[in-house]
Amino acid sequence: MSLKLGKQFDRNYNIRIPFLRGFYDIGIFYNKKSTFLLFSVEQGLRGFGEGAKVNMFKNIESSTFCETFLELHNFRKSTLDILNQFKCIKPEYYHEVSFLINESIVLSKVQVDDKDLYDCLNIYGFTLNTYANEFIFLLTERQNIVKKFSRKIVRTSGLQIATSQALNMLNDYHEEIRTAGKAGFEVKIPTSDVIKMEIFDDEKKRDTD
Repeated sequence: MSLKLGKQFDRNYNIRIPFLRGFYDIGIFYNKKSTFLLFSVEQGLRGFGEGAKVNMFKNIESSTFCETFLELHNFRKSTLDILNQFKCIKPEYYHEVSFLINESIVLSKVQVDDKDLYDCLNIYGFTLNTYANEFIFLLTERQNIVKKFSRKIVRTSGLQIATSQALNMLNDYHEEIRTAGKAGFEVKIPTSDVIKMEIFDDEKKRDTD
């Protein structure tokens, strides 16, 4: 997947992840002074990943995987702005989902009001245990410190690579929550924040008196 980058990207972190009979080389491009971030995805061996679907999420709430399996954290005040930060795997799915990656890259230490804050990139990787070699979901959490405003900004993006069989299993878990009402799930309409993802039509609900 070719990617043209502008001058705003001055950092790059690469990960190689096994998938089926080969692997994917994933590049994470970002800027040391902002939360803006992009992915590049390349097959390590041509032809091995035919049929695999790659989806990128600017808004991870639009991800079926995140809605189904993860708890996200949001918080805002004058010095802290957190949107969709990974909190944990939902307890009821501890046996269905596993960590593949849990890494942090510290770009700098910033002192704000006598406190040490870290400008960093956190990377979390997950898989479905029943399709461990056919499903990857990466979360990239960018924590950026804007020193002149004494503010910490946290933004998270997502990347999903999956075979059709793994996606079918994911959709089964998703449907189970919809029908059983597990964990207080609420159906959300997909938004334009999903890149290269099939959009399914959802019926809009109207409030009744």
